Amino acid sequence: MNIPGKIIILILALVLMAIFAFVFFPKKNTNSLTNPGTQAQADITQGPQASSHPLQISEMRKKEYPGSEITVERELNPGSNYKQYLASYRSEGFKIFALLTVPNGIKPESGWPAIIFNHGYIPPAEYTTTGRYVAYTDAFSRNGYIVFKPDYRGHGNSEGNPEGAYYSTAYTTDVLNAVASVKKYKDADPERIGMWGHSMGGSIILRSMVVSKDIKAGVIWAGVVASYEDMMKNWRRSTPFTPSQREREFMRPGRQTLIDKYGDPDKNPQFWQSISPIFFVGDVSGPIQLHHGTSDNEVPLLFSERLNEALKNANKPVEFFTYNGDDHNLSNNLTLALDRSVSFFDKYLKN
Repeated sequence: MNIPGKIIILILALVLMAIFAFVFFPKKNTNSLTNPGTQAQADITQGPQASSHPLQISEMRKKEYPGSEITVERELNPGSNYKQYLASYRSEGFKIFALLTVPNGIKPESGWPAIIFNHGYIPPAEYTTTGRYVAYTDAFSRNGYIVFKPDYRGHGNSEGNPEGAYYSTAYTTDVLNAVASVKKYKDADPERIGMWGHSMGGSIILRSMVVSKDIKAGVIWAGVVASYEDMMKNWRRSTPFTPSQREREFMRPGRQTLIDKYGDPDKNPQFWQSISPIFFVGDVSGPIQLHHGTSDNEVPLLFSERLNEALKNANKPVEFFTYNGDDHNLSNNLTLALDRSVSFFDKYLKN
């Protein structure tokens, strides 16, 4: 009679151990961590090493982006049917300059729809508010949109240091404060704000759209929008990137600092996914349109393909256009790509 009793006790002990393990050590969905757009975000954001860096999406969502009133510094030469201004606003205490364009004509009752325009990488010391992207901003300005193109901190006459967009929250913070500032602007409709970005500016869009719900539609050209793992393993530029002298002088944040602290993506994928917007596209704030040239030597076509796939996996509205043989700036299809971009914003911001 003693032997069966011991067996029963042993079986009960094993059952209790199994229940304890199930309750306190649940199995994680490891497949979800490698499939952007369908991951269980709690697994990404609650890891022991994934709760203490400002780049984390969860941390960026906790911040406030109050913006400020927009100040017109001076009037510039007008466009075909719109006014242009050199303007400024505040971001984390810095005075940030921007190009502001406002349509002529009768303002809609709710205000003009607006587009925040995120430029790509230009050496900060070479950047000017009215240099480059003139044809791009004109396409939106003359089609009935307020355009607000932030200079980012450290660019042109903007205060602060040029910290970069991939390993610092600085530029995204400036852009989200630009959104808040446009929402306060008297001629803008605060409920109809879109965002356009090229290259580095595309990265800022994606990060902004998974942090804030204020951006109703985004258009990304040749964007740096893939995971950090792809950025490290699958990004080979025609000319290796070298930070400008000013960026080197103050040692802007870089990849190696994060690797030294957290390990690389192979050793600590959880952390790198927690700072990568592509793993949070289930929360993206609006439809996205992607454009990429197949002969882009600066940013791989793969990056846009990855984001397109992630958005589809998350059942989010996305349009994806490729341009055979075209370059990083879509030089051979500029008019077509701009027309498609305007039509996309018309669909989601005007209709």
